[in-house]
Amino acid sequence: MKILLAKPRGFCAGVNMAIECLDEAIRIFGPHIYVFHEIVHNRYVVNRFTTQGVKFVDRVEDVPSGSILLYSAHGVSPEVRTVASERQLKTIDATCPLVTKVHIEAIRYARKGFHVVLIGHEGHDEVIGTMGEAPESITLIESPEEVDELQILPDEKIAYLTQTTLSVSEANQVIERLKQRYPNIQSPPKKDICYATTNRQEAVATLALNADAVIVVGSQNSSNSLRLMEIGQSVGKPAYLIDGVDELKDDWLDGAETVVVTAGASAPEIVVQQCVQRLIDKFGATVEEVTIREEHVYFPLPHELRVVQTNT
Repeated sequence: MKILLAKPRGFCAGVNMAIECLDEAIRIFGPHIYVFHEIVHNRYVVNRFTTQGVKFVDRVEDVPSGSILLYSAHGVSPEVRTVASERQLKTIDATCPLVTKVHIEAIRYARKGFHVVLIGHEGHDEVIGTMGEAPESITLIESPEEVDELQILPDEKIAYLTQTTLSVSEANQVIERLKQRYPNIQSPPKKDICYATTNRQEAVATLALNADAVIVVGSQNSSNSLRLMEIGQSVGKPAYLIDGVDELKDDWLDGAETVVVTAGASAPEIVVQQCVQRLIDKFGATVEEVTIREEHVYFPLPHELRVVQTNT
């Protein structure tokens, strides 16, 4: 068996920043820190911090007054920030800058009187936060068929935004339908879908063509990891999403000569290497790392944490 180890894979700049942010907060303040939602959508990462004493909450009201609360990489709505302020919480904002960009665009369009169509998945943390910026102006859709159900007239002011972790091809299908129905629809100056999401999808789509199976390391609640599995399946190859080596089943790979291994943007490299080692031990696999795109993006820690760093 030959393993095609996709590059880029795993942590993106936003995830790196969020995890570094929480690590540094623990170093400075101790482990008794609260995080609104999962810091990133990955079981391994969340479990690592939980064992250190970090508490992940879904309601700000569950955080004791005066505590430290860190916002996850997915961003939060203004309502969450208001409640945190009322509870006198010390907040650290680890929102990915690319998600913040979408929030700013939503606010800008809403203030100019636009109907904003947000392309994304209902219930996703990022979508909830974005919609919270201007709930009266934003309509969420997920498919081209939903475009036809919009109650917005063709001559009204309309713009679209997208969740950062969508499948590029699926998002483009929705965008094309929007443009057909609303020829004057406005779009953000730069695409909202994250560079890392795009690069990882391109790598899988390219490598899967020459493989017999695709293994994606990532959690089931990770939108971008799910998209990688779906892309593998879309080119006719069996593709599997696993949280770790314990979920890897030998019969998935019976007769497979070439296997693509990749990881979602919130999946740690240590888990990837555990899976690779399992394939080496079980199937005598050889490994070829294949670079599709180079990435050199870095996001600094949040301002409020850098200020504290200088005083410690």
